[in-house]
Amino acid sequence: MDVKDIFSYNWSYLLPEFIILGFATVLSLLDLFAGKRLGKQVIGWLSLLGVVLAAVFVFVNVNTLDKPYSYMADMIRIDNYGNAFKLLFLAGTAFALLLSLSYLKQREVEHTGEYYYLLLTGLLGAMVMASSADLITLFVGLELLSLSSYVLVGLRKKSLQSNESAFKYVVSGSIATAVTLFGMSYVYGLTGTTHVYEISTKLAEAGMAGYQFLVYISFAFLAVGLAFKISAAPNHMWAPDVYQGAPTPVTAFLAVVSKAAGFALLFRLLLISFFNVTDGSSRFFFDHGSLYLGLMAAASMIIGNTMALRQTNVKRMMAYSGIAQAGYLLVPFVPPTTLFFSEVIFYLFGYLLVSFGAFAVIMVVSREQGTEDLKGFAGLYHRSPSLAIAMSIFLLSLAGIPITAGFFGKFYLFMSALAQENYWLSAIMIITSVVSYYYYFGIIRQMYMRPGSSEASLYVPKGIWTFILVMAVATVFFGAFPGLVTDYIQAHFNPSFDFGNMLPPSFR
Repeated sequence: MDVKDIFSYNWSYLLPEFIILGFATVLSLLDLFAGKRLGKQVIGWLSLLGVVLAAVFVFVNVNTLDKPYSYMADMIRIDNYGNAFKLLFLAGTAFALLLSLSYLKQREVEHTGEYYYLLLTGLLGAMVMASSADLITLFVGLELLSLSSYVLVGLRKKSLQSNESAFKYVVSGSIATAVTLFGMSYVYGLTGTTHVYEISTKLAEAGMAGYQFLVYISFAFLAVGLAFKISAAPNHMWAPDVYQGAPTPVTAFLAVVSKAAGFALLFRLLLISFFNVTDGSSRFFFDHGSLYLGLMAAASMIIGNTMALRQTNVKRMMAYSGIAQAGYLLVPFVPPTTLFFSEVIFYLFGYLLVSFGAFAVIMVVSREQGTEDLKGFAGLYHRSPSLAIAMSIFLLSLAGIPITAGFFGKFYLFMSALAQENYWLSAIMIITSVVSYYYYFGIIRQMYMRPGSSEASLYVPKGIWTFILVMAVATVFFGAFPGLVTDYIQAHFNPSFDFGNMLPPSFR
């Protein structure tokens, strides 16, 4: 690329990424040179300011972008597909920062400055993943998010549990990265390019030329490697230990932001690259690839919900619940319809509200009781009725009970499976959802029907209480009026994400 080309781009579309990068860099320098003279809470609030500014410019891009805009030979592509995921990432990081401002007062994390700008670098990696149209930039974004997450998980240096979970996370992540790279090497060997849209054309040619087996192998390795990032079977076993050992705001960040980034990468890479592969009589993605993803979805739903039944630690229970949620989110991908994008975004939006609300309650209760076990919730209704009611709302939404955002999220996914005549997958969704009632209602039973160790009122910081209240109200509100979100998605995002725009010009 000629140096002159750099000045020919309209760089304003990358302002959200530049803002996050700038804030992460400046805050790290401030923390280095200002030292104790600069309060760590100040770094937290400045980080939140950077996230809010970046979100403003993403909304500007949504309203001004009429077609995808590319940088550096189309390695970075700004489109409304990426913008939708970026809004989820930014909201999730903002919520994690708000929880962190209260959590870090416990002094469990010594290096609080690093904590805040590591969240920003993780966010930047997720944003790069959502906007990448090349294997190289996809991998760079993936590793930036992963490396930041590894350090965040292990920041409680004096906690043996945190150290253990960070070590397991690094080892599991390294194996997943190796598997992903191995799959990418097959793709590059078959196509001779790292550009995702060119790969779509050349993989189709490779399939017609008799290399179907190698195409299938590359798909399998990529799917297994990327399953790590969304904590789906068969690459899911890291989640319970990491969720339990990580600081609670980091656990929420991994549960929502990291998972959503994994889906952004999974959809763009697998769907575009393998969409046109055919052997002349059948289309690989619809006949074979989607079946493989369906088996991943089924295994995730079954393993996640059944293993959660045995858990007594609430964060481990939420980890297995997250594995099951990854399975639900794979359902509209088997095979995809033109509405699968809006269905996934709505589900992730509802999951964002519920997860951060639930982890905020877990953080408050575990701080008061000194334990993250299920017994810590015993008698919560008598100590703080409003907190118990809010937690009940979050659990009912995760279970998919009506008048919550989670109900309509699962309903849309279920109807998508029925529309594609995936009756076996629909049946698994229903059965595993019923199974999940047992462990979700187990927490509710503890809160309302078990005596607690203390009858004293539970102290909840005003900021955290306001946050929990907003999440609970939003969960019910968008459960009552889901059309507000789905209509917005259809109006601002879906038109630029139909299959015609995703595929190379020769296939439109």
